[in-house]
Amino acid sequence: MFEGFKQLQLQTSDPEVKINLRYGGSGPAVLLLHGNPLTHVTWHQVAPLLAKDFTVVCSDLRGYGDSSKPKGLTDHSNYTFRRMAQDQVEVMQQLGFNEFFLVGHDRGARTAFRMALDHPERVKKFAAVDIVPTYTVWQDMNLEKGLQLYHWFFMAQPYDFPEKLLCSDIGYYMKKKLEKHMHGQGGMDPETIAEYFRCATPEQIHGVCEDYRAAATIDYEMDKADFEAERKIGCPVLVIWGDKSHVQTSKPREVWPQYASNIFDMCSVPAGHYPQQQAAEAVYQNLCRFLKSAPD
Repeated sequence: MFEGFKQLQLQTSDPEVKINLRYGGSGPAVLLLHGNPLTHVTWHQVAPLLAKDFTVVCSDLRGYGDSSKPKGLTDHSNYTFRRMAQDQVEVMQQLGFNEFFLVGHDRGARTAFRMALDHPERVKKFAAVDIVPTYTVWQDMNLEKGLQLYHWFFMAQPYDFPEKLLCSDIGYYMKKKLEKHMHGQGGMDPETIAEYFRCATPEQIHGVCEDYRAAATIDYEMDKADFEAERKIGCPVLVIWGDKSHVQTSKPREVWPQYASNIFDMCSVPAGHYPQQQAAEAVYQNLCRFLKSAPD
C-alpha cells in the first residue's frame, strides 16, 4: 500500500503529540483524514489515484493509528475536533502548505468541518464523506438513531468504564464494529483490516473514547453556538455518502445547506459507511471533479 509515498512523524505544538502521516504525489495539496476505528490506511485506494494530480497527505488523527495518544484531560479539551484540527493545520504548515484541499471521513470529516470553520484561510475546498454535521446528529437523536449510534453514548461515558469493557476483548469489538458499518457491502481487504487490528491498542481505545467524550461536551457547545449564530462554512463543499449507510436516513441533502453556504454538489455512491474503501473509484471520480473545478 502507498507505493511511492513517504512516511513521517511530525511534532505539533502540543509537546505530547506527534502526528503520523504518509505523503506523495505532486501538485496542489490535499489532506485526507480518517474515521473510527480506522487509520490513514483507509485511503490506500484513493490516495494513489489522487497523487497523479495532487500532493496527497494522509495522516492519523491524535489518538489513532501511529499518532500519539495522550491521556485525556479532565475536560477532554485535548481531544476536541478543534484540537485535532489544529494538529493537522500545523502538520500541513510544516510540510510547506499554508492552504490546501481537505477531505474527511467520519471523525476525520468532523475534524475537517471544525477546521473549515476555524481556519478558512487554510481550507480551499472541503469534501465530507459519510456524515451529517455533529450538532444535527445530537439534535435529531431518536430511538432508531440511538440504537444505530449507541457508541456515541457508550464511548462518552466517564473514564474508564468504556475502556475497561472494550479492552476486555478488543478483537471482538473491532470485528463487530467494522461489520456493523459495512451495512452488508463488504469492501475491506484482509491487509487493511489487519492494519486496523494492529492499531487497536488500549491506548487507542482511550483516545477514541476521549474523542467521543469531547464530542458530547465541549464540541457540542461549540457547534451549538455556531449553529445558533448561523455561522457557516464558506469554502466550496462536496458531500458524499454511501447509499446503504445510516447517514442516508439523516437526509444529508436537507441538512448540509444549514451548515455550508457554497455547496458544490451532494451525492451518494454505492457503499455502506466506508465509501472510500467500498466504492473507491466513485469517490475518486467525485473528488477529482470537485478538486479540479474552477474556483468561484
